[in-house]
Amino acid sequence: MLALINAYLQAYKFQTSYDCSSDTIVMAFCKPCLVFYSVLTFLILNGGPSHVLAKVFMVVMEDDPIISPKSSQKKVMRGEEAQKYKAMTTTKHDIFLDSFLPAGSYKKLYSYTHLLNGFAIYAKSEKAIKTLSGAKGVRLIQEDIKMAKMTTYTPRYIGANVVWPLLGGAEKAGDGVVIGMVDTGIDPSNPSFLSTSDQAKPPPASFKGTCQTGERFPPDSCNGKIVGARWFARAGQATGEFNATMHYASPYDPDGHGSHTASTAAGNFHTPAISKGYNFGHASGVAPGAHLAIYKAAYSFGGYMSDVIAAVDKAVEDGVDIISLSLGPTTITSGPASFLNLLETQLLLATKAGISVVQAVGNGGPDANSVVSFSPWITSVGASTTDRKYNKSIIIGNGKVFSCGGLSPSTPGETMYPLALADDVSNTNSTGGSSNCQDPDVFIRSLVQGKVIICMFVSSNYYEGDFLAGIVDTIQKIGAAGVIITDRSSSDSDIEYHPTFPTSIPSAIVVNSADAQALLEYYDDNLVRDKEGSVTKFGATIRILDGRRAIYTREAPVVAEYSSRGPDVDDMQMQAADVLKPNVMAPGHHIWGAWSPTSDAMVEFQGEIYAMLSGTSMATPHVAGVVALIRQRHPKWSPAMVMSAIMTTADVTDRSGRPLMARRDGGVLERATPFDMGAGAINAARAVDPGLVFDAGYRDYLQFLCAVPGVDDAAVLRAVGVPCPPSRARWCSDLNAPSVTVASLVGSRRVDRRVTSVGAENETYMAHVQAPDGVAVRVSPDTFAVAPGATATLRIVLNTTAPGNTFSFGEVVLRGDKKHTVRIPLAVFPAAALSP
Repeated sequence: MLALINAYLQAYKFQTSYDCSSDTIVMAFCKPCLVFYSVLTFLILNGGPSHVLAKVFMVVMEDDPIISPKSSQKKVMRGEEAQKYKAMTTTKHDIFLDSFLPAGSYKKLYSYTHLLNGFAIYAKSEKAIKTLSGAKGVRLIQEDIKMAKMTTYTPRYIGANVVWPLLGGAEKAGDGVVIGMVDTGIDPSNPSFLSTSDQAKPPPASFKGTCQTGERFPPDSCNGKIVGARWFARAGQATGEFNATMHYASPYDPDGHGSHTASTAAGNFHTPAISKGYNFGHASGVAPGAHLAIYKAAYSFGGYMSDVIAAVDKAVEDGVDIISLSLGPTTITSGPASFLNLLETQLLLATKAGISVVQAVGNGGPDANSVVSFSPWITSVGASTTDRKYNKSIIIGNGKVFSCGGLSPSTPGETMYPLALADDVSNTNSTGGSSNCQDPDVFIRSLVQGKVIICMFVSSNYYEGDFLAGIVDTIQKIGAAGVIITDRSSSDSDIEYHPTFPTSIPSAIVVNSADAQALLEYYDDNLVRDKEGSVTKFGATIRILDGRRAIYTREAPVVAEYSSRGPDVDDMQMQAADVLKPNVMAPGHHIWGAWSPTSDAMVEFQGEIYAMLSGTSMATPHVAGVVALIRQRHPKWSPAMVMSAIMTTADVTDRSGRPLMARRDGGVLERATPFDMGAGAINAARAVDPGLVFDAGYRDYLQFLCAVPGVDDAAVLRAVGVPCPPSRARWCSDLNAPSVTVASLVGSRRVDRRVTSVGAENETYMAHVQAPDGVAVRVSPDTFAVAPGATATLRIVLNTTAPGNTFSFGEVVLRGDKKHTVRIPLAVFPAAALSP
C-alpha cells in the first residue's frame, strides 16, 4: 500500500510553472437582484471582493470519472466495479490533498466521482489554490458561485391528461420513471406525496438511491412516491451560512420551493389544494405516477454550484431518469464559453449517461440576453400564463363595479357595508398617519366595527409581502368587516397583472388609478364632516365579492414578462450564440402546488400546505413531467430525441390560428419570437407522437463545443477531458438540433439536419418555409418519404438578401401525410450579403 501511495504522489508531483489566468481560476461576478412575490427568486448575495481568502473551489482532475467522456455507453462501469472505482478515486483525492496542502489549511467538502473526477474544497488562503493549480494531474479549477431559484389545472392545459389514458390512467402516468429534483428539498407529509400501502410502488430495479433521515424527515418518508432523498450543504456550512435550526440538516424542505416543483412534476393525482381554509381545486402532477428522488442543494441563503454538482453527481449514480433544475447561476461565469462551466459540462455527461436534463431559463425577462441556461444538451424552459383567471370585484353604493385583485372571501350576505378611510377612523394624534394600516393601536375600535376600511400603500411596497400581511393583520385585530387596499399615487400601480394576495378576510386590491380615483371621489361625496373636520356620517357603502373561484377563458398562453429571453450567449461579452434558448415554454404564472408550513419565504402562505407561485421555476417541472410521460411511452429514446419531440410539436398559435404573444416592459403585448418562447408552448399530447425526431449524442455535442468561436482545443480538453476530434464541424449551427440559429449570417450558410422517423408507418413529408426577413431559405429535398426507424437528411440553405441590425425569425414546417407536423424554428441575424 505504501508503494502505491508513493507512486501516486510521484505521478502528481509539482509542476515548475504556475498559470494564474482566468482559465485556471474562474471568478464569480454576482449581481444583486430584486425579489418579487410573483417571481420567486433567491436574494443573491454579492460574491465579494476577490481578495477574500476563505473560499470554496471545485477542482477537476485529469483522471476519468466513472462515466468517462472517452468511453461508450456500453463500457460504462456499473455495480461493484463502479463502487470500487469510486472508493479508490476518493482515496486518491484525499492523498493528493494531504500531500500538497498543510493540515488545517483546507477542508474537503466533496469528492466527485461519477460525472467528474474531482473535489470541492474550502480553502483558507489563495496560496492553497496556487499550489493546486500548479500540481500535475489538475485539469481545471473553478471558484464556486451562487445559484438561484428561478414556482391544478395545468396538466389539462398542456394536454397531459390526453396522454394519461395511453399510459394506463392518471395514477400510472410516469410509472417506472424517476425524476431527480435538485431543489430545496421536500415536505414528505404533504398530501401530494403521501402513498397508502395499496398505492406504494417500489422504484425500478435500476434505481439505487437511498433516503437520508433527519429532522422532519423520518424513515417512512420514502414511501413509493418518494424513493430517494439526500441533502447537500457543505459549501454553505463552510461559509457559515447554513444554520441547522433554520435550514434543517435533512432532505426536509423548509422553504417550500422544492415541494412546489416536485408536486408540479409528479404530485399525486386529484389532491385538494387547500389554502387559507378554502379548496382552490384539485392539484395533480403532470406525471402523477412517476417516482421522485430528492436532492436538496438550495436554501434561503441561496445555493452553491459545488453543492449542486455534488447533488447531480449523486443523482446520476443513483440512477434517475430525469434531472429537474429550477436553479441557475446568478451570472455567466468567466472563461472562454458559457457552455464550458463545470455545471454545464457535468450536465453534458449526464445526458451521455442517458439522463434528460430540464432547467429553468431564468427570471431576467423581458431583457434580451437574460437566459442562464445555455447549452444545447439542456432543455431550457421559459414561463407562460394560463387561461385560469381569478376575477375579484367590488360594488359601491352608486352601482359602479370595479375589477380588483385578491384571493379572498366576500363580505357576508348581499349587504352593503359602510366604507371608511383609515385616517377617518383613527386617532388624529397618531404619528406617521394611519392610512397604511400597519398599527392596530391607532384605530378607534367603535368607529371601525362593521366597516370596510380603505388602506393606502405605495406600489413598491406591494412586493414586500409583509406589508400587505401587516394590513390584513391590522384589519383582523381591529374587527373591521373587510379592507380595500389601493395605491396612494395618481398613476397605475406597477404591479404585474392582477395581484393574487390570498387572505382569509374580505379584501380587494385596487391597482387601476382611474378606479381608485373614482372610489375615493365617491367616498368623499358621501362623507359629512363637522367644522373641526371630524366625520359625522359615513355615507359611502361597498360590497366585496368572492375572488377565490377561478374561471377558464380558453385564452392562449402568453410569455410572462419575467421569463428570461434569448438570444443565448457564448461568453461574458454577450456574444450571441448559434443556439436557441429558451427551448420551450410551459405554464409558470400563478401555479398552485405543495408548500411547506414552516416556510417564511412568502408571508401570505405562512403555515399553509399549498401555495400559488410564479416563475420559470414553476414552468420547469411541467416539462420534466412531460419528459417522464415520453420516457415511459418511449423508454429507448435518447435525451435529444425527447427534447426534439417536445420542441417540434409545440404550439405557436392559439386556437384561432393567431400567433402567440409575449409581454414586454410595461405590460405591452407583442408577437412572441423564438427568443421569447423557444419553439412554442409545450403540447404533451403531440409530444408523445412527434412523427420525426432530431437525434444527437455526446460526440455531436463535442463537435459543437469545438466550433464555438474563441474556444480552442486546450479549452475543450480542460473542460471535458477529451480533445476535439480530427474532423470538426465548421459552425455551431451544424449540431443536429430541432432548430436553426445563426448569430451572424454573412452571405450564405448550409445547414444539414438528419431526421429519424418514430412513426408507426411510412410517411411522406413536404417542407413549407416561412423565411426570416432579409433571408432566403431553400430546403432540399422539399418532399421526402421515410419509413419507421429510417432517417432522412435535409439541407437548409440560408442566404442574406437584405442585411439588418437584428435577428429575424421564420420556420420550416414539415407536414406529413399521416397528420404529423414537425416545426423547426429559424432565428437568423442577416449580417451581410456577399457581392455577386
